[in-house]
Amino acid sequence: MGVTIPAGFDFTDPELFEKRLPHDEWRELRRSEPIRRVDKEPGIDGFDDDHYWLATKHADVKEISRVTGETFSAGENTMIPRFAEGTDRSIIEAQREMLVNEDGEIHKKHRRIISRGFTPRGVAGMRDELAERARKIVTAAAESNADEFVTAVASELPLQAIAELLGVPQEDRHKIFEWSNTMTSYDLPGGMDKASEASVQLIMYANAMAEARVAEPREDIVSKLVHADIDGEHLSPEEFGWFVTLLAVAGNETTRNATTHGMVAMLDHPDQWELFKRERPETTYDEILRWASPITQFQRTAMEDVEIGGVTIPEGDRVLLCYASANFDEDVFEDPFRFDITRDPNPHVTFGGQGPHYCIGANLAKMQLELIFNAIADHLPDLTALGDPKRLRSGWLNGLTEWKVDLCPVAR
Repeated sequence: MGVTIPAGFDFTDPELFEKRLPHDEWRELRRSEPIRRVDKEPGIDGFDDDHYWLATKHADVKEISRVTGETFSAGENTMIPRFAEGTDRSIIEAQREMLVNEDGEIHKKHRRIISRGFTPRGVAGMRDELAERARKIVTAAAESNADEFVTAVASELPLQAIAELLGVPQEDRHKIFEWSNTMTSYDLPGGMDKASEASVQLIMYANAMAEARVAEPREDIVSKLVHADIDGEHLSPEEFGWFVTLLAVAGNETTRNATTHGMVAMLDHPDQWELFKRERPETTYDEILRWASPITQFQRTAMEDVEIGGVTIPEGDRVLLCYASANFDEDVFEDPFRFDITRDPNPHVTFGGQGPHYCIGANLAKMQLELIFNAIADHLPDLTALGDPKRLRSGWLNGLTEWKVDLCPVAR
């Protein structure tokens, strides 16, 4: 029997996501109305329109992703579907400088430059260093008798990876943690002003780093990005600042949340945790990414009247790509609500499905999950939950802010 979705049910409501993911409602939409018009109050989400469209099926999410930059735009209204109520349009416009909010030739250019930092060889070259860092993270958490998983375990490797990648002093990584947390907590009371201030502080920090490398190049990714190559392409200090802002959110928040969601899933499915500890299947990390869906949804804007799933999206309308629904599409995943670390194939859309905005750091994210879960299995195999995790108040991030645990460390 289907679920009745009341008129005015807002699929970007931060209060909803602070409590739960609307899986029952998404499942009903996948069955009966895969492309749904959602009416809403103008301005409540930072946008002046009175509706948006929601795509919940895997095929539709992939197709819209594929034609982004052609019939759909990532930049017109940015990819973020929910800002704080009453957000000034200038704040939204400023974010169009970020790679994920660009289209066309400028996006191709910036992605081409930034890709220098995420080559397979470059990512593989970080493996040994990050593996040792993962081991130290979990052993330090055990030695300190930490009881909060997000801060002590899940957040540390992504922060240290960003610091390693950019050459940021490791002692500064917690500045990035605080700025990132503040930037994504704008739905809290007074949060928009704090988020804007944190964004400015992070960009100023990154600008200073870029200017220092322009003056005195080093053998690091920052120098590669801000110095011209044989084609004369490079990032300006301002463009580099936006790249670091993106990395702080996309590379920190998402990997941290995938780690926490993945560990919660392991303890909720102890047979899978036992299987992982014994066999360490390579398929584990894609299942964690599917299950966690750390980005609930991004959006695009139709640049012309375009038909998707038999429904015409009018020019100028926003359409939300619900990754967290597509990753549980019954037409693609057998028994999708079963957490199965041997699931293969696993065509999740956690990294954006396909098209020009496929996640540039996907390989680094998967490697971090592999390293931290192996370290947890080796040193904290009996980790136990002491309660349910606390959820982030966000209309687009599937975040967990706190999870009390007993690490039950062992001498290994």
